[in-house]
Amino acid sequence: MMPRRRWLQLLAALSALRPRALAQEQAPPPPQRVTQEMLEQALQLIGLEFTEAQRAMMLPGVNRALGQYEALRKIHIPLDTEPAFHFNPRLPGKTVRSGPPRFQPTRAVAPKKPTWKSIEDLAFYPVTELAPLVRARLVSSTDLTKMYLARLKKYSSKLNCVITLTEDLALAQAEKADREIRAGRYRGPLHGIPWGAKDLFATKGICTTWGAEPYQNQMIDYDATVVERLEKAGAVLVAKLSMGALAQGGLWFGGMTKTPWNTEQSSSGSSAGSASATSAGLVGFALGTETLGSIISPSVRCGVVGLRPTYGRISRHGAMGLSWTMDKVGSLCRSVDDCALVLKEIYGPDGRDLTVGDVPFDWDPRIPLGRLRIGLLQKDFEPLKGEEKAVYEKALDDLRKAGAKLEPMDLPAFNANALRAILSAEAAAAFDDLTRDGGVNQLRGQAPGDWPNSFRTSRVIPAVEYIRAQRARTLLMREMEKLMSQWDVFVCRPGSSLTATNLTGHPQAVVPCGFIKGLPQGLVFTGRLYEEGAPLRVALAFEQATQWHTMHPKVDWA
Repeated sequence: MMPRRRWLQLLAALSALRPRALAQEQAPPPPQRVTQEMLEQALQLIGLEFTEAQRAMMLPGVNRALGQYEALRKIHIPLDTEPAFHFNPRLPGKTVRSGPPRFQPTRAVAPKKPTWKSIEDLAFYPVTELAPLVRARLVSSTDLTKMYLARLKKYSSKLNCVITLTEDLALAQAEKADREIRAGRYRGPLHGIPWGAKDLFATKGICTTWGAEPYQNQMIDYDATVVERLEKAGAVLVAKLSMGALAQGGLWFGGMTKTPWNTEQSSSGSSAGSASATSAGLVGFALGTETLGSIISPSVRCGVVGLRPTYGRISRHGAMGLSWTMDKVGSLCRSVDDCALVLKEIYGPDGRDLTVGDVPFDWDPRIPLGRLRIGLLQKDFEPLKGEEKAVYEKALDDLRKAGAKLEPMDLPAFNANALRAILSAEAAAAFDDLTRDGGVNQLRGQAPGDWPNSFRTSRVIPAVEYIRAQRARTLLMREMEKLMSQWDVFVCRPGSSLTATNLTGHPQAVVPCGFIKGLPQGLVFTGRLYEEGAPLRVALAFEQATQWHTMHPKVDWA
């Protein structure tokens, strides 16, 4: 039994606490930072309407969520961290071919004794012509590399297509390639061939700027998977090429990248430098990326062959993330065969990018076009007039003469543009820290259509709408699956199917097909998922039937 004195002490303590507890119980709740008026205005902003009673019930949860958002923003998330979900372009139940790849390169022409006056005469050779010369030691990788480095120094300033020249690395890699080839250790067609990388691929010990002012001195301490794989293939990295800031357009912190066909014109973007340098004969080939046109568009503007492979075909490990469910790695080359050779060396799983499928890449340039079901997006060409109509009518005639049987077809009646919130939301999330700390204010592009305004605007995209767009994307994928079950390839103009096919992940190849007012035009070939060989085969037939790929800009303005 508790002593009386102890009871009195306990009662005194309780009496002292009671007023404080009552005061706490009666204290007014903390002020709500989001008011009823603010909530109503926010709902109007996104086109929703609820009753006053419903809004009152929402308000406490909205205020609690605000605190959660602030706590979330305090968590440090490195820029190369992907979301904990992955997009797969394959619909449930759809299988793809497994097993080893069936790769049959175009028969190489035996190299001839050098007849050129200067090694610079090789500047515009495609890889398929350079490789036999290097293998036969009719030209060394070192001499080839020095030639391209000299051209980069001479012409790149006019084109504004180079961010970092990797001269020391390039000469070391070229010397290594020459030693290995002399010793009989030939690695394949890319061995000793100089190439350029869009400056969003990480390169250990070399700046990776993403074309943007806040990252001008960024050093990433590892190589991107594609950089590793091209090094393994023996290719020689000569330059980090310009890109539109944070993968938009052709404007970077050094200015606008130009097409060598008209240095008053942008090369388009965002793989701006990759297209410009390849077209001008400053590299043997280049890598780029595409989220919504960033390989196809500059390839057309600069008159080169571009390949945007299937989403999930090539690892993006070490590449700047813009839209995790739409970003793709591809090549920009001077021939269709070159694109096939590059893809062969860089595709497939790496254990780092979990979106990459283990699907073989099949390539056989001998397949007769008559075996392929080739659709023609007829409505894409019907509105054309004048010079534009003449260019594309001749291109289609040349394709038919090459053996293609073109059958009219239509794209699904689906509003793919309504799904662009996916890209906007993911891009805003990728650079949310940069937006909130004001770093985007450093970018040269500050117009309404540039990233800074887009990132800010996308901050009010509701999560519900983003997820709804992803669900609608599944419907679009089903429609495209039905369409492509009828065709191996379909032919169209640049831009017409760009949004839909970037959302569904289908591969596209583009080749030059003529000129309008001095600027190259392009013809686009779309294939089925993981079947890049078919659009490349049709593109090759067109290339072999025409001379557009042999025409190069006169770079005499240095």
